[in-house]
Amino acid sequence: MQKKTCLYDRHKALGATMEPFADFIMPIRYTSIKEEHEAVRNHVGVFDVSHMGEIKILGPQAAKYADFMFSNDIINLKENHIAYGFMLHETGTVVDDLLAYKISEHEVLFVVNAANIEKDYLHLVDHTDDFDVRIRNESDQTSQLAIQGPEANDVLPDIIGGSIESLKPFTFKDVRYEGEMIIVSRTGYTGEDGFEVYASRGTIRTLWEVLLEKGVKPVGLGARDTLRFEASLPLYGNELTDEITPLEAGFSMFVKLDSNQDFLGREALEKQKKNGVEHRIVGIELEKRAVPRHGYPVYKDDEKIGYVTTGYLSITLGKPIAMAMVEKPHTNKKTAVDVEIRGRRIPGFVRKRTFYKRKK
Repeated sequence: MQKKTCLYDRHKALGATMEPFADFIMPIRYTSIKEEHEAVRNHVGVFDVSHMGEIKILGPQAAKYADFMFSNDIINLKENHIAYGFMLHETGTVVDDLLAYKISEHEVLFVVNAANIEKDYLHLVDHTDDFDVRIRNESDQTSQLAIQGPEANDVLPDIIGGSIESLKPFTFKDVRYEGEMIIVSRTGYTGEDGFEVYASRGTIRTLWEVLLEKGVKPVGLGARDTLRFEASLPLYGNELTDEITPLEAGFSMFVKLDSNQDFLGREALEKQKKNGVEHRIVGIELEKRAVPRHGYPVYKDDEKIGYVTTGYLSITLGKPIAMAMVEKPHTNKKTAVDVEIRGRRIPGFVRKRTFYKRKK
């Protein structure tokens, strides 16, 4: 049975197109993906992201344990700061990508992907033997909104207060709202400025209504995907999987190989870095108006050299673009390639993977 977020009835009342996503039934769009995408790029939109998972690490060695289970640096992370990174298998491949919130040395919050909540929880529990910690899955008790866009800072601080307009990117603070202490972070998954809010179901329902009354546009998961793709943000199951390492995905900057800190999967990644990756994710731009989709094969001449991980006709750029896993030595910029779309080879070329970068 599909789960429902606390805003399910609100989405239905707005006429949202609802479809299964992970273990949930979620809004894909309310009006059109294009309209909602452009609202976030140019103004502000709100997403129901209550399907995301929240897992707490608690105890005297919480930060030390989280540092071992996470590819990025938590030991040296300041309190009320956030790091992006990965949980890894011993093989160096990705269990999940996530945000780590350092609340204190004794408390760390992992915000994980909806499809991986149970897998992530069990993975964490399986590696606690050498640490004085306990793992608590708070996903069912926590709901979440993402308020994203260049006007997000004009809207949310007026509603919530607490001086959240001064939050720096990848920081968070506790704020009292509607009699409840909630978490507000300067984070998002769209390439735009914005906030993410973690609270109880009732408080999220209240905040949702206030935001809509203020004219903030509700946005579905369809536009969330087109937005994150243009900003070259990975989606687990596409750019990241149990078979792909962060080095192959092109996210080595979130792996602390230049430190002396040990972490699960480090040995495998050090070996891969030394030997070099055999394939990695690149950007591709097509020269004809055809839409590359996930799984479509990529060719160099008559040799299949990879596959599309995510592709769209970019709403912002007006171009057919893709991220694709491609074999070396065909990963250099301007390398001519073809993407097979419905039996036709469409010419294109390898390009910079970050398709869009927001204006300051």
